[in-house]
Amino acid sequence: MKLIKNIPFFAIAITMLMVSCKDKDNNDPTPTEDAAPTVVSTMPENNDTDVARNNSIVINFSEEMDPSTVNNSTFTVEQGTADISGNVVYSGVEATFTPSVVFDAASEYTATISTTAKSQKGVNLEENYEWNFTTSGSTTSIDGIDLGSSGNYVILGKTAINNSGTSAITGDLGLSPAATSYITGLALTDFTGYATSAQVTGQVFASDMADPTPMNLTTSVENMITAYNNAAGRSETDFLELGAGNIGGKTLTSGVYKWTNTVTIPSDVTISGSSTDVWIFQIAEDLTMSSATNIILTGGAQAKNIYWQVAGQATLGTTAHFEGIILSMTGITLQTGASINGRALAQTAVILDGNAVTQPAD
Repeated sequence: MKLIKNIPFFAIAITMLMVSCKDKDNNDPTPTEDAAPTVVSTMPENNDTDVARNNSIVINFSEEMDPSTVNNSTFTVEQGTADISGNVVYSGVEATFTPSVVFDAASEYTATISTTAKSQKGVNLEENYEWNFTTSGSTTSIDGIDLGSSGNYVILGKTAINNSGTSAITGDLGLSPAATSYITGLALTDFTGYATSAQVTGQVFASDMADPTPMNLTTSVENMITAYNNAAGRSETDFLELGAGNIGGKTLTSGVYKWTNTVTIPSDVTISGSSTDVWIFQIAEDLTMSSATNIILTGGAQAKNIYWQVAGQATLGTTAHFEGIILSMTGITLQTGASINGRALAQTAVILDGNAVTQPAD
């Protein structure tokens, strides 16, 4: 390069550097606008199956949204072309749609968040976000639980049947492998192969009585355990964690219900359905019914079609009234004056205290 006369070289270099920087600035792109928000995840996920029919629908966004734009108009759920009514709640980066009706069994639904939804910066979603899911359950009636010969008893236990006060029991009682001495408080009168009691309209059987009672009881206890496992193994869950385990005040339609914790009944519960409908309640811990509460059957629902599979202890509070068949892995306790229209089938003991226990009508 030829130097310009009388201008020092370093001055020329500085001038050229300044020109270069200016040219670079002139070539910089215009700063980008705020990016559009996106959907990070949903629950259920797209194409999920066996979704519980009482599930809420949840969206998580990439950033905080303008709550006024995330509502029933922008967050919708449809079955075919029919809109599902529900309530939308937004918090943080999460929106939850809670349906006001129970989803149909074994049915496909479509959830959508529309482009009208905006971020806190006022930027809309670039396009509607849509996903599908299919509910669990069956469109046909579910089968009841085969009790086998355990269904011959209104009360069946393995370790003890203990009664206090004066009970009124309609149906047969059975105890095995424990012996007759573990049946207390019923003032038994022994006969060959069975016993009777003024408190029992039926007969009482224990494993140390004359043949064929021991073998019959062994089979019945095995059938009771098989029935328990059948109830626990039903996998087409219609309702999952309903009421977080508190079902007081609810109306329960037919189906399979599942809880991974204790279930409480602090106030009256209604079981509503036809005479052929079936209810299976899978309870991973205890079942506790408060005093003076009732299970009420409507629409023709029958106690013989209602099964309560309880892994823990089943306890019916003072003067409570219960409907259905209890299949308990542990014990069943009826507190003072409680009544049951159904069966108490326990893999340990059944404890009574002045109760009315009646086998369900066939």
